Amino acid sequence: MAIEIMVGNITTCNDDAIVNAANEALLPGGGVCGAIHHAAGPELAAACRALGHCPTGNAVITPGFNLKAKHVIHAVGPKWQDGRHGENNLLAQCYQSIFTLVKDHRLKSVAIPAISTGIYGFPLQQATEIAVKMAKEFSAVAPDITIRFVCYSNDVAKIYREMMLGPSPFSSGQ
Repeated sequence: MAIEIMVGNITTCNDDAIVNAANEALLPGGGVCGAIHHAAGPELAAACRALGHCPTGNAVITPGFNLKAKHVIHAVGPKWQDGRHGENNLLAQCYQSIFTLVKDHRLKSVAIPAISTGIYGFPLQQATEIAVKMAKEFSAVAPDITIRFVCYSNDVAKIYREMMLGPSPFSSGQ
């Protein structure tokens, strides 16, 4: 299985693509989104303005400009409300959109942050479970593609590693 977990700065990854936790307007924001836009340079914001919009649960691709990565996949994850507004399905759809772009553009590696877990408030454990499930499904049909989850801390990486082994039978599912 070509799924890796690492702690680091996604803007320095040398993968074919890195994933930006984007907003629907594709505008530079804070967190991962702001860091990627800053590192890529103003051309990235111009390319995003040209695309205009990306609905929640979907993703679009642009060049990487000043990044080591050749491409940026802008994925719009859902904002957490209360778990009863389709958030899980929208996050799964977001990962499906990422992996479709990876396949369609014949990319060999992709670095992905913890989508929707920052200012969008998605519970980390739940989001990680969805991310790992979708990555395992994609890896089963595209084993030659490296999926790298880039975590901002050791604590987050630990959750990804636990999910790679499978959800705990003691977890509440929350």
